[in-house]
Amino acid sequence: MLKVMRKNIKSLAPVLWIVIATFIIAIFAVWGGAGRIGETQASNVIATVGGTKITTDEFSTNLRQRLENLKRQFKELNRGLIQQLNLPQQVLEEMVQQELLRQMARDMGLGASDEELRQKITSYPAFQRDGQFIGAEEYRSVLSWNHIPVAEFEKGMRREIVLTKLVQVLTAGLAVTPEEAWDNYKKNGETAKLEYLLLDKGKVKLEGEPGPAEVQAYFDKNKDKFKIPEKREAVLAFLKTEDLKKEIELGESEVEKYYKDNIDQFKQPEETLVSRIFLPLEGQAKDLVLAEAQSLADRIGKGEDFGEVAKRHSRDAKAAQGGTWGPSEWMTLPAKEQEAIKTLDQGRMSGPIEEEDGVALIKVTKKTESVTTPLSEARARIKTMLEEQKAQALATERITKLEKDARKEKSLESACAKNNFKTERTGLLKKGEAMGANDPSGAISSALFNLGDKEISAPLFTYRGAGLAQLVNTVPTHEAKLDEVREEVGLDLTEVRKKEKVLETVQNLRAKMTPKQTWEDLASKNGLELKTVNEHKRGQYLGTIGENAEVDQLAFSLPLQTVSEPVEFGDGYLLLKVLERKEVSQADFAANKDKEMDNLLADRSNKFLASYIAKLREEKGAKVNYNVFLQTQSDILSRFAE
Repeated sequence: MLKVMRKNIKSLAPVLWIVIATFIIAIFAVWGGAGRIGETQASNVIATVGGTKITTDEFSTNLRQRLENLKRQFKELNRGLIQQLNLPQQVLEEMVQQELLRQMARDMGLGASDEELRQKITSYPAFQRDGQFIGAEEYRSVLSWNHIPVAEFEKGMRREIVLTKLVQVLTAGLAVTPEEAWDNYKKNGETAKLEYLLLDKGKVKLEGEPGPAEVQAYFDKNKDKFKIPEKREAVLAFLKTEDLKKEIELGESEVEKYYKDNIDQFKQPEETLVSRIFLPLEGQAKDLVLAEAQSLADRIGKGEDFGEVAKRHSRDAKAAQGGTWGPSEWMTLPAKEQEAIKTLDQGRMSGPIEEEDGVALIKVTKKTESVTTPLSEARARIKTMLEEQKAQALATERITKLEKDARKEKSLESACAKNNFKTERTGLLKKGEAMGANDPSGAISSALFNLGDKEISAPLFTYRGAGLAQLVNTVPTHEAKLDEVREEVGLDLTEVRKKEKVLETVQNLRAKMTPKQTWEDLASKNGLELKTVNEHKRGQYLGTIGENAEVDQLAFSLPLQTVSEPVEFGDGYLLLKVLERKEVSQADFAANKDKEMDNLLADRSNKFLASYIAKLREEKGAKVNYNVFLQTQSDILSRFAE
């Protein structure tokens, strides 16, 4: 499921929502600078961009909207999956990027007129039917169906217009030469069929461990590989939200009030899914097309699958998908078909529906009414959310009070003793190193590297609770002594020796090869893996070995059926053979020259924009308050099961 979601993540936004970050091809790290862990800022400001504040309310609204739309498509959505996909950070960084672009457009004096907005809306694909705008009333209906306020949608459309203008201004000077387009065309169009035998160091064994003298010699020769990074240690007080939940008492009235105040959270929206077969007239007499449609309807009525019939006979944009129209897409169909959909029950099919340009058959594959989960079923979920929220609030309250006392005492340990808090030593930690279950993300250890000697941090929030730290020890980066890294050196030397043995094995195998031996036999008898790639392109990822420039070079230069010298990859070596090669010609390029130049220009523009936004961020300043981000994220994700 995670793989599917990652693959389709860009399509998970609402059907008609405008994602301004469409033009951005990279996510930039904005974590750091002012607002880092250990610094105090307004608790309702999650980020500042060029002096403009992004509030927790704005972030919460955007994140909740993204998650609600995800829930409609992926019923198994839970907190762990959301965190693996990194969705909260993606949403916030999109907001930061959008604000940077908005400010740049404002500085340039770019805007969107009412006439430009009107043209944008009336030409928008979702509001078109038969090449014409569906009309103001249906436009509002489509937005209402998707739970999008008209004002918000039009605000987003104006932003897209302005962004388009900004992109045009910024990329106006970019160009592509025919020679560059030809090189790119070859890169994307040429392919090679490859076979390769590979052996990685995990498949070989060494006799005995490296001796002390060998370890010493290897260490002396490679001291730069074994430097000890800076480490820091702190006194830490940490409150777990799970422990604090034991102090929480929830009354039934609180549960009922939350349910009433947040009733929309417990509504399952209505949903209608539709399949369609469309037969265009295309100059034929309507009676003949009607007869064909009726014949198809009869076949389906006798048991043939609607989707399979649609694939073979329908001639509209959805035919290849079995005629399936999504829960909102069918609302752009002609009025007669929409009326039929509204009257059909789930599983029922219409008769032939006459349109000006053809005949349609409609089947409603799913129709559910809007359902509200009753309080009796929602009670456990509400209690979990409220307990989490109250525990977080209690942790924040106590840790904030502890912070004041610690600063007054200038000692976290003294303040904890007076307030009956337990403290612990973190031990020496590298920056970003995890601290068990309480801080698997390494937020606390990262915070320590923003503190001065004996400095007390601001409240630190992780997914498991809240803490306060005081830096007590710093060990700077230094060259290691062998005794400090003896085990690491031994392991590294062992891996080097294994790699050397892999190379020796592969070289010997190549030297003994005969034309009569098949690579299948060689792989089987010598413990190697045999891989075949039917269409390899330059820069393409290869199973087990990843991207490899030497393989790319050999794929398009090595004579066919010739065995290469051993080629190194991350964990071993391989032998390569090119079985076939497909090349492109100048004639092929000439037929596609304009398209290739446009595609290369678009790619170059995207890369330029990514670089420009990174520079813009440095100039204007984009800073995230990581503490507030974690606390707000935790509050929102508390609504989801683990």
